[in-house]
This record gives sequence, structure tokens and C-alpha cells, in this order.
Amino acid sequence: MVIGVLALQGAFIEHENTLNKLDIDCFEIRKCSDIERDYDGLILPGGESTVMGKLLRESGLFKPLKDKIQACIPVMGTCAGLILLASEIADSDTVHFGTLPVTVKRNAYGRQLGSFYTESNFDDIGVVPMKFIRAPYIQSVKDGVKILAVVENHIIAVRYQNQLGIAYHPELTDSLAVHRYFINMIKGTDEI
Repeated sequence: MVIGVLALQGAFIEHENTLNKLDIDCFEIRKCSDIERDYDGLILPGGESTVMGKLLRESGLFKPLKDKIQACIPVMGTCAGLILLASEIADSDTVHFGTLPVTVKRNAYGRQLGSFYTESNFDDIGVVPMKFIRAPYIQSVKDGVKILAVVENHIIAVRYQNQLGIAYHPELTDSLAVHRYFINMIKGTDEI
């Protein structure tokens, strides 16, 4: 199994380190020729969604990656990656990939000082650690979206077909559980 990690900006190294701990091959997607490689899944990391959206378009990666997602490659978007996937962003006309039928609220917990750590249930895998940094949350979901985790009455993780959207940074914790969940999605061994 090989997973491509978008590496234009943000916490991509941390995802790569987590995948390495799970003995999963990964590579960085920085230019269009990287997309042509064979890979089984895609990670869109946290970072700054506006900057990432701009860099995706400037680099020519936007359309080929959106095509891959629409062709059902398994994709996990964390924090800014969730915002890139969302079909709507509250209080904004901006839409990036728009493939995940949810509405997200950017910086929902406030600025950097609003960052926090908690633990909560994540679908059937149990309690996992969760690191929120200038995090969004999901205001609403449309039909077919499965809610995987809720914190403080806010939806913070969902699954829709081939897409896993997470408002926090699982790659910044010691837990491998969420990345294992994504690997099982790729393998098709999950129960969803």
C-alpha cells in the first residue's frame, strides 16, 4: 500500500511519520508529475486552507487531485484538509474541492489561543486523543454522511463514501488509531 500526502504547506511531515510507524509507504505530492504515481490513498493535511487552496491552483494540482477524489480514491482531510474537501464553508463563498457534503466553520474555536487537547469516542475504535489547533468544526451534514465523532456538541469527524473528514490533528498525537481506520478504509476491510 502507498499513500500520497499533499506537501504544499502544513503538517504533512507529521502524517508521513505516523504512516511510517504503521509501515505504510508514502510519498509527498508537490507537483503534477507526483499525481501520476500509483497510490492507494491520499492525505490532505492541516495547515492554512486559504494558502493551500491558492497553492493547489498555482501548482496545477487542483484539478487532477479533485478528479482523483471524484474517481473515489480514499482521502483523509484533517483540519485544513477537511476545509478543502467541504462543499460549503460557513460565512464564505469560497469552495475548494467541494466533494464532501458538509458545511464547515473555519477557526471555530477561535485563534491560536483557542487550541486545545481532549479525548473522545471516534466511531467504533473507541476513545482517541484529539489535538485541535485553530480548528474548524462541521456545522451540518447532508444525506449519506456518517458522523464519526462529536466534541462539545460539535461534529468533528465524518465519513462520506471514500472521504474521511476530521477537524483535528490525529497526526499530532501518539495514537495511530485514526490512521489505522483510514488504512482499513483503503483496504475495504471496514464495516461501513
